[in-house]
Amino acid sequence: MGRTILVSNRLPVTVSHVGGVLRVERSSGGLATGLAGPHSRGDGLWIGWPGKTWSLDDSLRAEVDARLAELRLAPVHLSEHEIQHYYEGFSNGVLWPLFHYSLERLPLHSLDWDAYRSVNERFADEVAARCGEDDTVWVHDYQLLLLPELLRQRRPRARIGFFLHIPFPASAVLRTLPRREEILRGLLGADLIGFHTQSYVRHFAAAVLRVLGLETTVDLVRHGTRETRIGSFPMGIDADEYARLGDDPRVRAKAMAARGDGSCRILLGIDRLDYTKGIARRLLAFEELLRTSPHLHERVKLVQVAVPSRSTVRAYRDQRDLVDATVGRINGNFGTSTWAPVHYMYRSLDPVDVVALYRAADVMLVTPVRDGMNLVAKEFVASRTDDDGVLVLSEFAGAAAELDGAVHVNPYDVDSMAGAFRFALDLDPAERRARMSRMRTRVATAHAGAWADRFLAALDHQARRVEDRVESSTASAERLRAVVSSVRAATRQIVLLDYDGTLVPFVDRPEDAAPDPELHELLVDLTADPRREVHLVTGRPREDLERWFGSTSMFLHAEHGLWSRRASLGTWRRLAVPGLPHDARIRAILEEFAERTPGASVEVKSSVLAWHWRRADPAFGARQANELRLHLAQLLSNVGAEVVTGDHVVEVRPYGLHKGAIVPMIVGEPDASTAVLALGDDRTDEDLFGALPEGGIAIHVGPRPSSAALRLPSHVEARELLWAIARAGR
Repeated sequence: MGRTILVSNRLPVTVSHVGGVLRVERSSGGLATGLAGPHSRGDGLWIGWPGKTWSLDDSLRAEVDARLAELRLAPVHLSEHEIQHYYEGFSNGVLWPLFHYSLERLPLHSLDWDAYRSVNERFADEVAARCGEDDTVWVHDYQLLLLPELLRQRRPRARIGFFLHIPFPASAVLRTLPRREEILRGLLGADLIGFHTQSYVRHFAAAVLRVLGLETTVDLVRHGTRETRIGSFPMGIDADEYARLGDDPRVRAKAMAARGDGSCRILLGIDRLDYTKGIARRLLAFEELLRTSPHLHERVKLVQVAVPSRSTVRAYRDQRDLVDATVGRINGNFGTSTWAPVHYMYRSLDPVDVVALYRAADVMLVTPVRDGMNLVAKEFVASRTDDDGVLVLSEFAGAAAELDGAVHVNPYDVDSMAGAFRFALDLDPAERRARMSRMRTRVATAHAGAWADRFLAALDHQARRVEDRVESSTASAERLRAVVSSVRAATRQIVLLDYDGTLVPFVDRPEDAAPDPELHELLVDLTADPRREVHLVTGRPREDLERWFGSTSMFLHAEHGLWSRRASLGTWRRLAVPGLPHDARIRAILEEFAERTPGASVEVKSSVLAWHWRRADPAFGARQANELRLHLAQLLSNVGAEVVTGDHVVEVRPYGLHKGAIVPMIVGEPDASTAVLALGDDRTDEDLFGALPEGGIAIHVGPRPSSAALRLPSHVEARELLWAIARAGR
């Protein structure tokens, strides 16, 4: 089993050289905590920038490298010029504001793209040099968006995952980025791309559709002969450690000291001094609270900790000036000789002091205008082992999707935010504890270790799918003869066949795909051997199958297995799956898309609705199909239905209804004397292939990507293979 290689802009250490002493000290923080497990297991390696080492001479840099190697850290030494242009220029001057919807902060003209690409190339070279065949590479965050594809070029068979720790913006926002195509293609080099929330997943899928025109589903992007899985993996924290600190006697003593006699209730904010954190708007809301609630004067105070961040960047200096001025105005207008409404600290705090403030606070204010996750909210919850305290949380923080016990606010609405502060202060104690208890359960179970394990397990699963897929040329004649021989030699032979695209060519109208006389003859011959069961497994309605094949001795399975008819019986039996929810609403959407897509049509089956676009203009139809998929995926995200794509068709079916579900019922308990052969041509047949027993033979018909180990060019060659099986030995 290979190593896990972690890659991020910064290594989880701080390197300093002061007074002739070289120090390499581990850093704290969400990423370092979340990745500690994968790094510590199996001789893991972490690759990244160690910090400002450009002033060190060669001997000191060699000493840094040796110290890092002892910690299983590999440095990518960047120059001051590279940091200025790659990190401060493009990463934080373009990507950071754009991904946080602050388009007004974008430079009029960015000259830093070349530096960004060059540094990503350097990272790719370093990772490729250290990556073995069995290793898994996990790349992190917006500074390295190009790295997955650059590494894929160097290591085509590498297992690559990527996780974005900031928001992924809506498609309309992403499309304002001049290098949007390169950014998206860079990410698609990964086998799995992870985001904090499902909304970011949808944004990415929409951007890939609209910018690159690629086929997307709710969790998959197909590009060329490859596919990239996408999914939400909400990051957690070390909840046990924060709970332990919350109960630490030193912390509790500091918390009691901060509360004083308890007559002045505490609202708390702890943030990096970043324009995305909403500190200025939070101060305005607190000012409004004081203006409209005079009875709270000298009975409430806001403790605001602003951790210095990127102080060399003009936008951050401007933000500090704005916050300083706002704090000064509030304290000047409302303060008294014995009471300062805002206690403002512009500095970093150690973990003990942070958790002490968490424990002292009556209300925690986490109100960013946009945030990928925001772990401060989860830290506050985990530290409140007393089940008390109220969390006021921006609806634009990723954590809002998980913490339903918080008081959610719109940080752009200052008046309503002031009202939320008042509501939180007045909340009944029993209600406070009930809300906090729900959130603590969530934070304790979805901790940092579980986040990393879940992502890596999903990456391993997806990588194995890719590795198992054989994107080969057409199966050789020798290989096909071996298939015929193995099937014919079996005492029990099970042949599973798709219909459209597998046994017959595609036609513009589904109703025009009736079987020709040659196919009827083939199927009669194929079913003549008593050792052989032939199962037709298709998405077509049972009426078509009954009309076309009712007189044959085949087993018929309509609507992907929802309806089945044994060869010896004339009655159809329905699979025990729920019906399609919101049928009328879904049908109305499909019909609306059909009306505005010339050549498209809607097919209504008993539990499946299908939108066909084979007769539509290819480019326009593909765009409409992708738009429809995204629209339906959002509509059906919390109901028992799923969207499935086939060849020029989009289907909506109940969860649990797919071709693979009926395979165990057909095959039963196979033994060495059983041969199972399956032929299919599209996405719905991948479920069938995946459910085959060990030793089963899957053959993909046509050019689309498939997990099948064998491929035939078209239905013509598929029929030739079946003729060979039917007539072998005659």
